[in-house]
Amino acid sequence: MMARQYLQFSILAFVAYSLVAPLLKIAMEVIPSTPTVFLSNFVLLVVVGGVLLYRGQSPLPYLRHRYTPHVVALGILLTVGLLTYYRALALGPVSIVVPIYGLFIVVSSVIGIVAFDEALTPRKMAGIFFSILAIVLISM
Repeated sequence: MMARQYLQFSILAFVAYSLVAPLLKIAMEVIPSTPTVFLSNFVLLVVVGGVLLYRGQSPLPYLRHRYTPHVVALGILLTVGLLTYYRALALGPVSIVVPIYGLFIVVSSVIGIVAFDEALTPRKMAGIFFSILAIVLISM
């Protein structure tokens, strides 16, 4: 059961994240994108802080971990990604912005195959190809 628990988390993440762009589009009709990023991520910090407290965990022991620079780099990339994604949604249609943003799925999959030696099967190659094709068709 635990081995496949990642599938349940992936499905929950997909369902929850599917509602993000439409809610952002509504909110940013009156709230500028940068304050929206700040407010939504403030909620994220409060909730994650609550989860840490509930689990009895602390991020402090990891401040000097050898992989902390990786976490800082991903934090910077996440910041750039969120600021630009929110801004793109504020300026453009959800039906174009979200598919283009969704290309991260293809790029991340390819990185997983190349950098982490994950199997490249004919099915994965077809999935990557059709994902790109779908994004092109949706966003045109």
